[in-house]
Amino acid sequence: MRLNRMSLGLFIAVAFVAGIIVSPRVHHLIGEAHAQAPAAATLQPMMIDLVALKHGDLPGTPNPEMNSKGLVTSDNATIAIQSGNVAKHNHPKTDEIQYIIEGTGAMWLGNERKEFKPGTLIIIPKGTAHGGSIVTSGPVKAIAIKIPPQPAGDTVFMN
Repeated sequence: MRLNRMSLGLFIAVAFVAGIIVSPRVHHLIGEAHAQAPAAATLQPMMIDLVALKHGDLPGTPNPEMNSKGLVTSDNATIAIQSGNVAKHNHPKTDEIQYIIEGTGAMWLGNERKEFKPGTLIIIPKGTAHGGSIVTSGPVKAIAIKIPPQPAGDTVFMN
């Protein structure tokens, strides 16, 4: 019985958080960060083979070590595939979730160096330092989810 109550409580908490993430009305109430986000396209059903996408297949970025391609844009979040490395930084207005698909190494997460490997899920609350990876096998390829969509100027590089 205790396990069922705990499972029910966990389910309710996850459902509540999911409702906040997907509710445009809640994001409207949050304010300016949402207003500055890029306009969203209508979502289309699709399947994407992320394993088949290689570093060189992805468009370059201003960071010469990072390639990235946006996959999904909505009013509430963006999802991109990233390959490469970026210096230690934070996002003051955007939460980020990364899922490592390929590559191993260590990166800054807050004030600690944390190891990662394929299958690692990295939760990065807004304002948390991250990046500056030491790659032991790579390039590192990850899915990056930004909530809400990252506004221009929301990357602050750190020493």
